[in-house]
Amino acid sequence: MALTPPAIDVRRIAGLARLALTPDEVELFSTQLASILAYATTVQEVDTAGVPPTSHPLSHEPRWRDDVPAPSLDREEVLANAPDAAARAGLFKVPKVL
Repeated sequence: MALTPPAIDVRRIAGLARLALTPDEVELFSTQLASILAYATTVQEVDTAGVPPTSHPLSHEPRWRDDVPAPSLDREEVLANAPDAAARAGLFKVPKVL
């Protein structure tokens, strides 16, 4: 896929991204974008007949650890060590984040 004309496409893409480009940057990005599209065309020409599709480069199944229940921390002990905790409610007090 060729850019026609490249500068207009680059300016349009820059406008969508809300970027202000100098004329030198438009020229540079036009050349780079044309090069990327030429490479993509080359990749599309590779014969992939007989190559099975893959969804992941690794063929093995993920190894998950067993989900083993473990005792949690004692609520009173944790709240005793927390600054400005509401022990009766069993809650931590934290500063507002706006």
